[in-house]
Amino acid sequence: SEGLLGEAMKPATTKDGLTLPIYANGGLKSDLLPNQQALVDGVGLYRTEVPFMVREHFPGEAEQTEIYASILRTFPNQPVTLRTLDVGGDKSLSYFPIEEDNPFLGYRGIRISLDHPEIFMTQLRAMLRASIETQNLHVLFPMISSMQELNESLELLQRARTELQEEGLDIPSPRTGVMIEVPSAVYLAEQLARKVDFLSVGTNDLIQYLLAVDRNNARVADLYDENHPAVLCALKMIVEGGHKAGKSVSICGEMASEATSVLLLLGVGVDSLSVSMASLPSIKWVIRSFTRVRAQELFERAMEIQEPGEIRKMLDKALVDAGLGALVRAGKH
Repeated sequence: SEGLLGEAMKPATTKDGLTLPIYANGGLKSDLLPNQQALVDGVGLYRTEVPFMVREHFPGEAEQTEIYASILRTFPNQPVTLRTLDVGGDKSLSYFPIEEDNPFLGYRGIRISLDHPEIFMTQLRAMLRASIETQNLHVLFPMISSMQELNESLELLQRARTELQEEGLDIPSPRTGVMIEVPSAVYLAEQLARKVDFLSVGTNDLIQYLLAVDRNNARVADLYDENHPAVLCALKMIVEGGHKAGKSVSICGEMASEATSVLLLLGVGVDSLSVSMASLPSIKWVIRSFTRVRAQELFERAMEIQEPGEIRKMLDKALVDAGLGALVRAGKH
């Protein structure tokens, strides 16, 4: 509707004057178009595995550099966060087969990258080379579960930068981030945040791991609930840890794209959201309709209720009372 498109054009500023940066998620070039620059504050999650998945072999450094440069150039004056290769789990590469009984608890994300530094270094070099012109690169490491993995990742990034500088290239230092999606990382949030520039919470995997629920398994899918009290506790812990280290905390999972959940995220104190372009208007509409203080009250109330179904009802009512009943009826949550 035109009303919603109008909402998308405005900044996501709460009624008490807090402006939340809203970034776009994408994986295909077609997800991220230059005309979106006015609507979003940058790219919060670009899934680099997508170009890998449509090819028959690992793309080389030059090919990857061109892919990343085109994304960075699309949003030249805004931050663009490229997540390093995140395959395994339910994302497979035909030319890099992984057979295992428990793919989600197995060989995936950063574990593969650190195990194959030649693949990882090619990608990091390509990202850095792509950033020379626009200097807006943020590098995000997925599936980090220990300090050692982060330290190794940062060392390889630094090595890639040193190599390129030795080749005579003037490489800007990128900002770095850790994806919090493994329960161990929740408890390490503050320590991890001290080594990087930002934290980004992948709620899809985090909820799946916290609740031991495979979202793709119909028999347990109804146990997957972002309003579960353990999920709210984890979010609080991540935000407090990141802020203690003086770093920003962003949410890039599906939770950031759902109207009711956004009230909780605003209330727990996250600093920015990264959403699908389709949900951008409704998410901005929600943020513009509430004060952060009211959202904080709702979050605290949710922590007391501890019953996901009751929390959902409370949030739906808050949306209706704020004049956003259309989002509840449309099932945008």
